[in-house]
Amino acid sequence: MSDPNSPDRFREEKATYTVKGADKPDFEAGVEAIRATLATLVAQPGVYRMQDARGDVLYVGKAKALKNRVSNYVQVNRLSRRLQRMVAQTRSMTIVTTSSEAEALLLEAQFIKKFRPPYNVLLRDDKSFPYILLRDDHDFPRMYKHRGAQKYKGQYFGPFASAGSVTSTLNSMQKLFLLRSCSDSFFNNRSRPCLLYQIKRCSAPCVDRISKKNYAGLVEDARNFLTGKSTDVQVRLGEQMQSAADNLDFELAASLRDRLKALTFIQGSQAVRAKGVSDADIFALAQTGGTACIQAFFIRAGQNWGHRSFFPAHVEDIEGPEILSSFIMQFYQDMPPPRLILVDRELAEKKLVHEALSARLSHKLEIAVPQRGERRGLIKQAERNATEALARRKAETASQTKILRELTNLFDLDGIPDRIETYDNSHIQGTNSVGAMIVAGPEGFRKNAYRKFNIKNPDTVPGDDFGMMREVLERRFARAQSEDPDRDKGDWPDLVLIDGGKGQLSAAQDALGELGIEDVNLVGVAKGPDRNAGRETFYMPDGREFTLPINSPVLYYLQRLRDEAHRFAIGAHRTKRKKAMGSSPLDEVPGIGPARKRALLMHFGTAKAVKAASLDDLQRAPGVSKAMAQNIYDYFHG
Repeated sequence: MSDPNSPDRFREEKATYTVKGADKPDFEAGVEAIRATLATLVAQPGVYRMQDARGDVLYVGKAKALKNRVSNYVQVNRLSRRLQRMVAQTRSMTIVTTSSEAEALLLEAQFIKKFRPPYNVLLRDDKSFPYILLRDDHDFPRMYKHRGAQKYKGQYFGPFASAGSVTSTLNSMQKLFLLRSCSDSFFNNRSRPCLLYQIKRCSAPCVDRISKKNYAGLVEDARNFLTGKSTDVQVRLGEQMQSAADNLDFELAASLRDRLKALTFIQGSQAVRAKGVSDADIFALAQTGGTACIQAFFIRAGQNWGHRSFFPAHVEDIEGPEILSSFIMQFYQDMPPPRLILVDRELAEKKLVHEALSARLSHKLEIAVPQRGERRGLIKQAERNATEALARRKAETASQTKILRELTNLFDLDGIPDRIETYDNSHIQGTNSVGAMIVAGPEGFRKNAYRKFNIKNPDTVPGDDFGMMREVLERRFARAQSEDPDRDKGDWPDLVLIDGGKGQLSAAQDALGELGIEDVNLVGVAKGPDRNAGRETFYMPDGREFTLPINSPVLYYLQRLRDEAHRFAIGAHRTKRKKAMGSSPLDEVPGIGPARKRALLMHFGTAKAVKAASLDDLQRAPGVSKAMAQNIYDYFHG
C-alpha cells in the first residue's frame, strides 16, 4: 500500500501566478493577485498557498472546490481581521490539485509542516517521539530506546510521551526481564559479565550465563508485557518463585521475588483503569487569551505511556474545533494513529479528518467524543491537565516578560527583545573546531533556529578563539544581509550574547564592523574568578563592565542562555570529533565506496597498508580491478 502522505501520490498541476503590485495599496494588490489566480481555477479539490512579495508562504489551505474557496478571499469585508492582514500581504499563489478532498487535507498538513506559514495553526513541538525497540536480528535480542526512522528489524513499542517515560520504563523492565541493552560490538567482545549483571539488570548472555532457549523465554515475556499480557507474566513468575522455594533454591526464589516487585511497580505506575481502552490517544484543549494548550495522553496495551502538553502557535481568533483538527492532522504526519482517538469536542470537518487518517491505516479507526463512562473520565483528566498546563504557561510567560523587561533596561535596548542569539565555540587544542548559535525569545528556546558552524576558513588559526568567533559572526550576518536585507522576517537578533570577555567581544565588533553593521546590540559574558557561575562579568561595547547580584533573576536567565549555548557547542564538537575518528584516507579516493573500502581493509588490515601497497598487491586484492588498482595507486603515489 503506497503512503498517502507522500507527495508522489498526488496528481499535481502546479502554477504560480504573480502580480506586480508592490506600489499599489496593500488590499488592492493582494486582491488583484488572488483574482489573477482565480481566473485559472476550476471546481476541483486541491491545496493553495498564498505567498508574499518575496515568495514566502503566508498561508496553506485546502478546498473541495478550489475556485469556490479561493473566491472568498476577494470579498475582503467578509473576512476576519487576521485574514484581511493576510490578503494585504499576498502577492502570488501556488495551486496543487488532488483527486479528493481527503488527499488535499493530507497535503495541506504536509505543507504546513514544511513551510510553517504565519497564518496557519502550527504544531510547535513536532519532533519525533521515542519508542522501545526490541530487536529481532540477533540470537540474543536487545531492548533499548529508539527515536527516528523505524529501519531496524524488530518490534517498536510506543510512542512514549518523552525520553524520561521510556527511560523509566526501560529501567524497570531491565530489573524484570534481564534483557541486554548493550551494542552488538560490546556484546561480541565481552570476556566476563559487566556491571549490569552484577546489579541484576542483565542475564549476561554475552558470556553464556543464560542459554539461548531461556533467554528467548525472557524475550517472549517482555513482548507479552509490552502488548498488554502482564497478568500472564505475573502468573508465570509466581509459579517459578514457588517452585524454586519448594526446591529450597532460595537465591533463585529471592531473585524471582524481586522481579515480581518490579512488575508490580510498573503495573501500578502505568495502569489505566478504563475498560475497553487498549490502544488510544487522548486529546483535550484549553484556550484562553489568544493561547491554547492541547494535552495528549498515550495509552498502549492498556498502559499509560506518558502525557505531554502542546502549545500550538497562531491560534488567535480561531475556534477550538479548528485548532484541534489542524493539530491532529499535523501530529500524525510522521506517526500512524492508533485504533482509537478520544477528543474533548467535535472536530472541524470530522468526517474528512477521519477519511484522511484512515487512508494511512490497515485497521479501522475510531474518533470519538465520550459523554459518559470510563472514557469520559479519561477526557476529564486530560481536560484538567490541559487547563493546569495553560495556567502554568501563562504564569511563566508573565514572569518571563518581567525578566525581559528588566533585561531591556539593563542593556539599554530599544524594546523587549523578541530574538536573543548566544554564541560559543568548542574545540580540543584547535581540532574539530565548531561554533554554535542558540536562539531564545519570550516563549523560550527556539531549537529549530539553532545553528552550528564548522570552522573552515584557512586564515583562522587552530585554537584561536577570537578568530573563530570572528568567522562565525561574519558568516552568520553576511547571510542575514543577503537573505533578509530589510530585517522584516524576524531573523535579525535584538540582542547578541558572546560567551567570553573583552577579547571575544572585540572580535565580534570587528566582524560586524567589516560588514558595515553597527546597530546590533552586543554583550560579552565572562565567568568570574575560577570560572565560578554566579560571578559573571558583563562587557559592553562602550567599555562598561558590571556584575549582577548573585540572586538576580536576570542573572539566572542569562546564565541559562550561556549554558545552553555551551551545551549545544560541546554536542556539535563531539559529533564532529566522533565522525572524524571514523574517517579513513580511503574515503577520499575517487570510486571507492563502502563495500570496496571494507574489502581493502579486510585484505590489507589498515588504510596505511593500502597506501603503502604496490600496484601488484592492489591488483591481487579481492574485488579490485586493474583499472581501480591503478587509480588507488596513482592517488597515493601520484
